[in-house]
Amino acid sequence: MDVELARTAGFCFGVKRAVETVYQEIENKAGGRIYTYGPIIHNDEVIRDLKQQGVEVLNTLEELESLTEGTVIIRSHGVPESVCGLLGDKGIRYVDATCPFVKKIHQIVQRQSEEGAHVVIIGNGSHPEVMGIRGWAKGPVDIIQNAREAEDFSLENKGQKVCVVSQTTFNYNKFQELVEIITKKGYDIIVLNTICNATKERQEEASGIASRVGAMIVIGDKKSSNTQKLFEICSNACENTYYIQTLGDLNVNQLRSVETVGITAGASTPNKIIEEVQNYVRINF
Repeated sequence: MDVELARTAGFCFGVKRAVETVYQEIENKAGGRIYTYGPIIHNDEVIRDLKQQGVEVLNTLEELESLTEGTVIIRSHGVPESVCGLLGDKGIRYVDATCPFVKKIHQIVQRQSEEGAHVVIIGNGSHPEVMGIRGWAKGPVDIIQNAREAEDFSLENKGQKVCVVSQTTFNYNKFQELVEIITKKGYDIIVLNTICNATKERQEEASGIASRVGAMIVIGDKKSSNTQKLFEICSNACENTYYIQTLGDLNVNQLRSVETVGITAGASTPNKIIEEVQNYVRINF
């Protein structure tokens, strides 16, 4: 069987940086106990390993507010400005591991909203990255995820300046579609495509591989937004597309009737898991 592994599969720059930041803090032991505000990335395998090394995940604002010691690491998805303010007021040491591409969106949203723009974020409103971005705006914000929401978007002042940004892992083609709908409404609009280049490249490569193989395997945590989008893109190009978190989720019977298999993985999937899946498929089929 021929196996084609995507060159872009696995940790992106921002995720790699965030994970390495936690392990460096574990090694340095500079600030007592180590916490992350939310999972550092969306991958249960990584979170499990960090927990074994004493890193505790704080999942709620109440848990953060009750903290009196230690070091808090801000995850790759970023947080609202108010969280940084809270930690500063409490005198809690924190390390900001926000992806630099996400941090750039925070700065854009802060600046544009201070200048009077109505901010529109293209993305999933329940995703922590989008919630963090929203928390840097100094004025009104709308979050738009689909065409219906884009069609429904309306402001009383047609001359209102509107700044459109995107969740870094949003589907590029969908972003373009939603921007086109909003643009037709006639507002004074500025569109900033803040989809990460690595995300766009990963999606395009995955689509290309899926279009020429008999089966496609997408590896990543079920909570990973970018992996979910990879699965959606690959499913459109290849009928036999399978979403797994680890090798243990792979149903080998699904691959017995195909001659070529493609493999890609989300930005928060460790290389170890990708290699396990790739080697197993190569050896056993």
